[in-house]
Amino acid sequence: MTLARWLVLVVALAGMALSVLRLEQGRGDVVATRLMVGTTPATVYRLPGDTSAPIVVIAHGFAGSRQLMESFALTLAQAGYIAVSFDFLGHGRNPVPMSGDVTVIEGTTQLMMDELGRVSDAALALPGADGRLALLGHSMASDIVVRQAIRDPRVDATVALSMFSLAVTPTEPRDLLIIAGEWEGFLSAEALKAAQMTDPAASFGETVGDPAAGTARRAVLAPRTEHVSVLYSATSMREARNWLDAAFGRTSDSPVARRGGWIALLLVSTVALGWPLAGLARRWRAAAPPVRPSRSAFLLATLGPAIVTPLVLWPIPTHFLPVLVADYLAVHFALYGTLALVLVARARALRIDLTSVLLALPVAAFGIALFGGLLDRYVASFFPTPERFLIIGAVAVGAVPFMLSDAFLTEGGRAPLWRTLMTRTAALASLGLAVVLDPEDLFFLVMILPIILLFFLLFGTAGGWLGRATWRPAAAGLGLGVFLAWALGVTFPLFAA
Repeated sequence: MTLARWLVLVVALAGMALSVLRLEQGRGDVVATRLMVGTTPATVYRLPGDTSAPIVVIAHGFAGSRQLMESFALTLAQAGYIAVSFDFLGHGRNPVPMSGDVTVIEGTTQLMMDELGRVSDAALALPGADGRLALLGHSMASDIVVRQAIRDPRVDATVALSMFSLAVTPTEPRDLLIIAGEWEGFLSAEALKAAQMTDPAASFGETVGDPAAGTARRAVLAPRTEHVSVLYSATSMREARNWLDAAFGRTSDSPVARRGGWIALLLVSTVALGWPLAGLARRWRAAAPPVRPSRSAFLLATLGPAIVTPLVLWPIPTHFLPVLVADYLAVHFALYGTLALVLVARARALRIDLTSVLLALPVAAFGIALFGGLLDRYVASFFPTPERFLIIGAVAVGAVPFMLSDAFLTEGGRAPLWRTLMTRTAALASLGLAVVLDPEDLFFLVMILPIILLFFLLFGTAGGWLGRATWRPAAAGLGLGVFLAWALGVTFPLFAA
C-alpha cells in the first residue's frame, strides 16, 4: 500500500478504537440484563444495588429496535431509574410478526399497546421497582405510549418523541412531554399544537397546565436535529430526565449519554477503513479497465429501467413475504437490475469472472460482520432471527442485480461524476414513482428511501474505491448486493396479514 493508505489505515483504526472506548465508558456503572416477556425480548438498565426506583418503559419507532433507544435508557438508568427497553412485534429480535389491520386503531395499534402493557407488567414486577411507571416512545411508538398511558391508570408521566397522535386531549395522558427535532417540520408543529390544547398561549420550552392534576404539558425543540438525530440530542435526554424527575418528585444531576458524535465517528471510521483495504486488492487488478458505454447507451440503461419498472409492477400483486414492502422492493430491484444489466451487456460493458466473485466475499463480510457488528452493538439490531433468513435471501435475488447494474453503470467508481449522480438519482426516483402510483400499499417504502440514499453515500463510495483499485465493478456489485439484502432483511418489520 502507499504511504497515504497506511496513514488512513492508522487514522481509521484509531477513530474506531477511540469511539468504542468512549461508547463503552459512556455506559458508566449501568448494568444491562436481558429479560424475556413471553416472546418479547427486552433489556433492563439500572444501577447496581437494591435501591427502589420508578420504572420507565422505552419503546422504539417503526423499523427500529431496542438499541436505537439506548441513549435514553442509559441516561435514565444513570439518573437512578429502572429503564426497560424492548423490541416490538416484528422488530429487532422479536420473532413474532406484527399483525392486524394497520389502518384502524383496533388492529395493529391495539396489539402493540397490549404488548407494551405486558412489558410494563413485567417491569413493575422487577426487584426494586417502586410501583411508579412512566412511558417513553419515539415516532410510531409515540402514539402507542400515548394511548397506553390513557388506558393504563398506573402511568404517571409520558414522554413522546417525534409525536403524532390523535389521542392527545387537554387532560390526557397525564403529564405529557413532547420533544421534536428542530428540522422535523410537521412534527414540530404537532408538538406545539399538543401543548396549546392545554394553554393556547403555550410556546416551546414552556411548561403549562397543572402538574398536581396531571395535566402538565411541555413542548420542546431539540436544536439542529431531525427524525433520527433527535434520539441522540443532549437536549432530548436532559428534557426527558428532568420531566420525569418533576413528575416523580426526584432530583438528578447525572450526565446524559452523549453518544451520537461517537457513533458517527465510529461508522465513518469503519467505512474509511475500506480505502486502504481496497489497496490490498490491486494485485488482482483486471487486464483492462471497465468499458464505458456510449452516452446514449448509458442514458437508456439508466432511465429506461427507472421508468419501466414501476409502471410494469404497478398492477401486479407482490405480497409474498411476511414483511412490510420488502417483497415489492425485492421484485422492483430484480426487474430494475435485470433490465439495466441487459442494456449494459448490449453496450459490451458487462464483465463478470471468478476473481470478481471471490473478491466479493470479503466485501460482503466487511459490511455484514464488521460494520454490521458495530451497528448491532451501538445503533440498531443487525443480526437476524432465523425467521429473517428467508427474507434476506429473497431480497438478495433483487438486490444483487440491482447493485451489479449500479456498479457497471458507474464503471466501478471510474465514471464521470454526472453519470454516478444520474445512476443513483434515477434508482431513488424509480422507487419514488412506485410510491406515487400505489401510495396505499407502498407508503412505508418512503421510510426506506433515506436508508438506500445513505447506503449509496457510504458504501457506494467504498465500492468505488475497490472498483478503481481492481478495475472489477462486479466485485463491489456482488458484495454490496448481498450486504444491502442483509441490511434490508433485518430492518423491515415482520408482518403477518
